[in-house]
Amino acid sequence: MTQPARTNEADEARRDIRAILEQKGHAVDNARVALERLDSAFDQGALVRTEQLNQTIADLRLALEQDDGQKLGGKSAEAARFITRALLRQLEDA
Repeated sequence: MTQPARTNEADEARRDIRAILEQKGHAVDNARVALERLDSAFDQGALVRTEQLNQTIADLRLALEQDDGQKLGGKSAEAARFITRALLRQLEDA
């Protein structure tokens, strides 16, 4: 198993993602912003992908998927809230 990153950059990314997901606002919008920050942290090498984290991210992306012009409603928001709670728990291992 890969060791979690314990650098200032990793800690900052974890704090940023947690803050984004805990903001007031629509869960779907917050989840999208958090995914952008998470992708950035991976690209910069601040966080390390784990198999479980990759699966959670894939599940979240699926919950956020929509057709052009389609608004995501209550089910997507509830799924986003549920999945992002799991994502927050897994970030400690990234």
